[in-house]
Amino acid sequence: MSSETSDTLDQAMVRSSGLDTLLRDLTDRAVREVPGAAACSITVRRAGRLLTLAGSDGLPSGLDQRQYENDSGPCVEAAETGEEQYAPDLVEDSRWPSYTSYALSEGVRCVLAVPLAVEGETGAAINFYGVRADALGTGRDAARVFAARARDAIDVALHIERQRQSAADVRTALLSRSVIDQAIGILMARERIDAGLALERLRRASQNRNVKLRDLCGQLVARISDPDSDRRK
Repeated sequence: MSSETSDTLDQAMVRSSGLDTLLRDLTDRAVREVPGAAACSITVRRAGRLLTLAGSDGLPSGLDQRQYENDSGPCVEAAETGEEQYAPDLVEDSRWPSYTSYALSEGVRCVLAVPLAVEGETGAAINFYGVRADALGTGRDAARVFAARARDAIDVALHIERQRQSAADVRTALLSRSVIDQAIGILMARERIDAGLALERLRRASQNRNVKLRDLCGQLVARISDPDSDRRK
């Protein structure tokens, strides 16, 4: 891959407003940079299952999903085993029969799945699709180089995404704690009881009504803040 392409990928990372935007930019670029590629997608395991985080223009929506549903296919195998998978002609390939039938019906004739050693994830791959037999044969080296460069960008993006999620989790926890504390204060003032007993009553009500404690407390705080809310329902 040229230094110009590498610089452009770095610029895309800076421009990107999120992981999805970055990955979509990478897949579109892969189609332009890898000879024979008509479409590209990126597979990453998140929350214990494989997902297509982004796909280039022209990628049939079910092309990867069929593999995940059947736990069988080139991109699944590349992500699971860490070994490159190449099917030069799906007409003559018998490794993934149900997937092959679907891919051919969508006009895909060959597939190249290059594994990605993504930090913090247990399986990932970048997948290239061609519409002619062995269309990707001469582009395999370019695909590997692109995958190595994309992996670095994905590592950075996933790290940023995890940091954002962590911050969001902290904010959610703080908001939950805040509304619970408010509800405890309301019960303390209304029933003239201490904080421990107020929390115990809220927990018991939560269990009896099968409602999350946070949601129950939110409803109580909302009723006190707007006494007419119940009558408007």
